[in-house]
Amino acid sequence: MQYTDEQIQKMLELKESIIDKMAKHQDELDFLQKNLDVLDVVLKGSSFTKASSLPRSTESITKEPEEDKIEVKEEKLESIQIKKNKDGEVIANAFVTPEKISIILNEGIGLTDEIPPLRSFFIERIIGEMKKIDSTDVKNGKIDENSVIDCIINKNGPAIREIIIKNYRQKERLDEIINTATWSLTRMLENSVK
Repeated sequence: MQYTDEQIQKMLELKESIIDKMAKHQDELDFLQKNLDVLDVVLKGSSFTKASSLPRSTESITKEPEEDKIEVKEEKLESIQIKKNKDGEVIANAFVTPEKISIILNEGIGLTDEIPPLRSFFIERIIGEMKKIDSTDVKNGKIDENSVIDCIINKNGPAIREIIIKNYRQKERLDEIINTATWSLTRMLENSVK
């Protein structure tokens, strides 16, 4: 069956519309998944009790030896405030787990990923250099390919909602990421006012 140019144009427009809607919904799904991950970590840390601290039944026939007691390992969720360098105003919060850093910008900040120096400094220079080191480590068999550092930017429209850094793996990297993110976000705010 042959289609007219007008029908083909309408199909192309429909395809674009579907792709746009899928991207919008994917961003929302990513945001919801991130919130679920944070809630899971918080709930894990607060809802489990060491077996040794549970009340004992008086009907127990034998006493369990100390080494048989079960202890649940609690995963910590660390929260770090990111403040403007000059006046100390909180502009974002970084939620840190052993697997990732999620930097969530405060409402109303309104920064886009086009404002320097996010891409040129933070993503390309800082995260990019860490990625190069990780790629070399993958080639040398030191780490798995799934352990390479990665950076994802989630947005609400054009505005950045959060920056996720996965597989940072080292305390030194965490410190560098938080420090350079603070510096970059502060400069971005200054550049957005100009």
